[in-house]
Amino acid sequence: MATYYNDNTILWLDGQFLKASEAKTDLYGQSLHYGYSVFEGIRSYRTAAGSTKIFKAVEHFDRLRRSAEALNMPYNYTAAEMIKATYEVLQRNNLQDAYIRPVVYGPANMSFNPNTESFTVIETWEMAPFLGDKLLKVMTSSFQRPNPKGFKIEAKAAGHYVNSIMASHEAKGKGFDEALLTDMNGCIAEGPGANMFFEKEGKLYTPEAGNILPGITRATVLELCAKLDIPVAQGQYTLAQLKTADAAFFCGTAAEVIGWASIDDYTFPIPWKETQSRKIQLAYKDKVTERQDQLETA
Repeated sequence: MATYYNDNTILWLDGQFLKASEAKTDLYGQSLHYGYSVFEGIRSYRTAAGSTKIFKAVEHFDRLRRSAEALNMPYNYTAAEMIKATYEVLQRNNLQDAYIRPVVYGPANMSFNPNTESFTVIETWEMAPFLGDKLLKVMTSSFQRPNPKGFKIEAKAAGHYVNSIMASHEAKGKGFDEALLTDMNGCIAEGPGANMFFEKEGKLYTPEAGNILPGITRATVLELCAKLDIPVAQGQYTLAQLKTADAAFFCGTAAEVIGWASIDDYTFPIPWKETQSRKIQLAYKDKVTERQDQLETA
């Protein structure tokens, strides 16, 4: 199993900096028993100028607050307070290129009654791109995304990710690198932990909001498309449309931007290096490390 902390690792728990090895949680909590917690996945980077920068920090901590509110979880921190604490955690752990995981979780409560308090923790560790750096063999999953009428689908809730884990396990058990889930209408939706785009004749397409978690990295890709004059559309798309595409990729904080080699038995025909999608991949890396900003001011 992966090692996320050691005896020297420091985390932040409701205003206190503690050793991760000494922090405790309650085994009778709603979060453990019912998946009733919310979280964020955030990355920090060593920039081209050598400083440490949390990417889209305000957007992530604003979404953490919205997720907690959507699930009726008490939450009292501002984005500024959480950002300040996160930079301190990074510094105390001597990390620049890091993955950051804030979690809001509940106290001991084996009933379904509302909680009057929550706990908030910030953890961080080193992590390579979640899906690696090679083109992916993707499989259409037999699992669908949850019905948005059954969940607050826009909230980044821990319990939603049981669906993701099952889909990913299924794909990897069949020799694929990752899964693609459809929505309740059979349209393509997203990966277990990432949004997706596909490319056709120089234009990008991505599933619209409604049946997906509209990711912060997805929003960044849309920003980059506008900057690079790459046309992009959001809508409802079928597997048949995907299987005539020229290229496709996942995007997410953990995965960053990673291309696909194939979906099921369909291999994307255009070499990855010749696609608009590859331009997005390179531009994203420049953006998170502020490389272009450094070149422009050099």
